[in-house]
Amino acid sequence: MLKIAYHPIYKHPLPEGHRFPMLKYELLPKQLLHEGTCESDNFFKPEIPNDKYIVAVHDPEYYYDLLNIKIPPKEARKIGFPLSEVLVERERIIADGTIKACEFAMEHGVAMNVAGGTHHAYTDRGEAFCMLNDQAIGARYLQAIGLAKKVLIIDLDVHQGNGTAEIFQNDASVFTFSIHGEGNYPFKKEQSDLDIPLKKGTKDSEYLSILKENLPKLIDTVSPDFIFYLSGVDVIATDKLGTLSMTITGCKQRDEFVLETCHKNQIPVQCSMGGGYSPDIKIIVEAHANTFRAAQKIFF
Repeated sequence: MLKIAYHPIYKHPLPEGHRFPMLKYELLPKQLLHEGTCESDNFFKPEIPNDKYIVAVHDPEYYYDLLNIKIPPKEARKIGFPLSEVLVERERIIADGTIKACEFAMEHGVAMNVAGGTHHAYTDRGEAFCMLNDQAIGARYLQAIGLAKKVLIIDLDVHQGNGTAEIFQNDASVFTFSIHGEGNYPFKKEQSDLDIPLKKGTKDSEYLSILKENLPKLIDTVSPDFIFYLSGVDVIATDKLGTLSMTITGCKQRDEFVLETCHKNQIPVQCSMGGGYSPDIKIIVEAHANTFRAAQKIFF
């Protein structure tokens, strides 16, 4: 059974001016249930995780300053919205969603988190609406409990996963792979193990060709025990924060190829949704829903 992390706190309203992106967290589960892709049993409710799994990735001083809302103002501004206890709680619960999804993926082959993909969170700071790096925490969790030794993180959000790259920059046990918009934030990028920056306006055919050329080779070279997939839909042409020009169909084909590759190679995969900022919320929900539809079709 496809297991999906979802908690009502995911849709917690942000301060005025930041609320639109949060709508998808409410509408996406409703759409999946309405169309019959999922049933209520597919969803599980994450909780607050054990701090030890978070400080295995994040600097304890940073983490406890975050918990106590004591981040210095200059650093807090980089996160992008006013910090509050409930937003920090939300971030912790998102991390637990990914941790538990890792366990379900080990059992069923794939598992999802409706939220997550907080790849701009560094070891010792947050950036761009990311405070805790959920997939980095998941990777360290799997290694700590002995379920994985070698991990591959596939980050196909339009923005480079700079925080993820920094966290694992000196760690050969986690391979970071990012295909992103060359001109997108972050403007000063970190170095992943493999970065493929794409020119503004890159369309489906070129994007998919690059992905299909590189991912199978990486699987053979890295030989991962586990894969994390950040399936941001901000690669679509209508996205107001993206620089690429993919269609919804191309984005769907991207997801299908990644998940089919994982399934064919019998490598468990955890998916976090990442970004999506098209002005029409229907486009965002449809593009994200395609990832869940693909997981159901391929694995079950």
